[in-house]
Amino acid sequence: MSPIKNASPIASPAAHHAGLRVIAIYEIVKTVCLVLVAVAAFHLDRQQNFEQLVHWLEHLSLADSNGLRWKLVGLLQDFGPSRFVAVGAVALGYAVLFGIEGIGLWLGKYWAEWFTVIATGSLIPLELYETLHGFGWLKLATVIGNLAIVVYLVRVALQTRAARHALKHHTS
Repeated sequence: MSPIKNASPIASPAAHHAGLRVIAIYEIVKTVCLVLVAVAAFHLDRQQNFEQLVHWLEHLSLADSNGLRWKLVGLLQDFGPSRFVAVGAVALGYAVLFGIEGIGLWLGKYWAEWFTVIATGSLIPLELYETLHGFGWLKLATVIGNLAIVVYLVRVALQTRAARHALKHHTS
């Protein structure tokens, strides 16, 4: 009897555990940030709070960014307080999506790998469009980061599936 009999030639899905945890943390951080955006948006829905923000921005001393400050004030006034409900709802929707992804990946759920691939991959064309039509380094980093996440998760999910399939046939 060979002592190697119990050793599996297939890489364990646990080998990818650290990478999945990093992505899970990233998704949870995005979730928390979006919940904060939603709370702020719902708070700005009240006319009094909205007017206080505009007043604060008008009197804020920002060296070398006066033009930016006035553009922001104008944008907020054009936007109006009533539209912040929509911003809050969209932010909460994305927070739920990212939260599901993050928790599923943290728990090592196989479905979460594919769920994240589909959800993240579906946003890449929009992010790419935004990056090409209004270039910014943060936008570019987001596209590259999300592409890396999708490629990594597809590789992990396919290896996991192959490992599970081989293990199933190995034990039967």
